[in-house]
Amino acid sequence: MEPIFYKTVSTRRSLTYNYYFSAPIAEKPVLLFLHGFPSTSYDWRYQVDFFKAQGFGIIVPDQLGYGGTDKPVDYADYRLSLISQDLIDILDAENVDKAIAIGHDWSVVNNISDLLFVLKNAKGEVDQFPDRFDGFAFLAVGYVPPSSTKFADAMVQVSEIVGYNPFGYWNFFVEEGAPDLIEKNFDSFYSLVTTDDHKVWRTDVAPVGALKAWVEGNRKTKPTSYVAEEEIEKQKFEILKWGISAPLNWYKVKVLDLDVEDSEGIPKENIVVQKPVFLAAALKDYVSLAALQKAATARFVKGPLTIKDFDAGHWVLWEEKDRVNDELLDWIKGLEL
Repeated sequence: MEPIFYKTVSTRRSLTYNYYFSAPIAEKPVLLFLHGFPSTSYDWRYQVDFFKAQGFGIIVPDQLGYGGTDKPVDYADYRLSLISQDLIDILDAENVDKAIAIGHDWSVVNNISDLLFVLKNAKGEVDQFPDRFDGFAFLAVGYVPPSSTKFADAMVQVSEIVGYNPFGYWNFFVEEGAPDLIEKNFDSFYSLVTTDDHKVWRTDVAPVGALKAWVEGNRKTKPTSYVAEEEIEKQKFEILKWGISAPLNWYKVKVLDLDVEDSEGIPKENIVVQKPVFLAAALKDYVSLAALQKAATARFVKGPLTIKDFDAGHWVLWEEKDRVNDELLDWIKGLEL
């Protein structure tokens, strides 16, 4: 992803976003790619190369707290509705009236889920976010409808369904010393996050205290086989250059229930998605379990729904990059644009 294609914009709340932009050719749709944790816009390099060659418009921001984008200290600045409005501001800066949103990991939980709804902006005016998008694609993490259920209660519910708490590591991420510990033993942390030994997430990521113990012990697992070593090193450098403290604010919003107020302001009838949706279910993801992602997405999506299973872990956009690109392209071609 060539640096010459990166731009910056100041949003209406005076935050600077760094983003990749390539204009569409011959009226092709614009694709808005949204990364998760711990990442930058570089996550989407395989998709950017593929879809840019097809003539699609491309927008890929460094999410708030990451890369060249601003990194507010106050976790309240990372509320769902605020970040979603930032993304709309990026579309406005490029005069993009409509786009197709494609998200992975946290971008699904926060950004895409909130972009689906009608929310009031800072002036109390209604923003019709759904009208700005022709479709939504979810990778690994399915559609997560905003909920007024508190985090602790939600984890009890999930644990009863699954038989274990797949999000126990979130408790570590909101601890005061978590950023320093992760940065100190970052090779240990990142080897576990990106490993293709998928089952280790079940034992050493999901349970409460397991990820912290792994990083404290400076343990390492075998390097991933689906991303070149030089790319892994580039990713690690970009993340460490800016630090991990700001990205962890995304977790504080959820764990400390700051998103509950946003969720309560969304009309219940708007929770159902009427737009076309694509879900890439990662069958070897032991945190974002495919069965749960498919069930929740199917329950709340009433528009055209396409679900494809991938024999991959959480980083399906890398591990199955060629098939992900092909399936996304087929889905996009089938949209009535």
